Amino acid sequence: MGAAFFDMDRTVLLVDSGERWVKFRRRRKEISRWQMLRALGWVVRYRLALLDLESLAQKLVGDMRGKAEADIREKCRGFYHTEIEPMIAPAARLAISEHRQQGERLVLLTSSTPWIAELLGNTLSFDDVLCSRLEVEGGKFTGQIERPLCFGPGKVTHAERWARAAGIALADCAFYTDSYNDLPMLERVGRPIVVNPDDKLRRRAIKQGWPIRTWTAS
Repeated sequence: MGAAFFDMDRTVLLVDSGERWVKFRRRRKEISRWQMLRALGWVVRYRLALLDLESLAQKLVGDMRGKAEADIREKCRGFYHTEIEPMIAPAARLAISEHRQQGERLVLLTSSTPWIAELLGNTLSFDDVLCSRLEVEGGKFTGQIERPLCFGPGKVTHAERWARAAGIALADCAFYTDSYNDLPMLERVGRPIVVNPDDKLRRRAIKQGWPIRTWTAS
């Protein structure tokens, strides 16, 4: 029996949680208009597969050194329930249910952090959540990322570790994603499925003969 891996942003969710988070913080006046625009620029570059996420993440995480994890967790909890949970794609719920009925394990595989990913995983009853994690000691951030970041080839590393422990071959697994950044994982699994793809991924999916699905609010 295999498993089904699901990307989070613009796949299971109808929106990009990072973009929503930036606008949420701006409404609360926690960041300036310039900081918001800069962050939204990073979101656009990520979608175009033009962003060096490893370098950017390390810089941003470095700025968090010494801050309490509990504060971030609590803020994210409110953000999740108001901004993210209502944006779960109905078609994603259906696909998850179908895989569950087939007896397959369900794994959320995302470059997002656990404070949103784990809440979504609980909402949808995923068996596991694989995501990017930051080092925490004594309840405070150290300013370092746990390697590898769950992004690009790093997603494959996380998925392979999980699959070995579960006694499952990735060749027997499905993976749903919208992003060209996830090409390494799409090429690694036996059942790649492209959802709401960016233009670059759509072209690749057509070339490879991968299924393309559109999960919208309707």
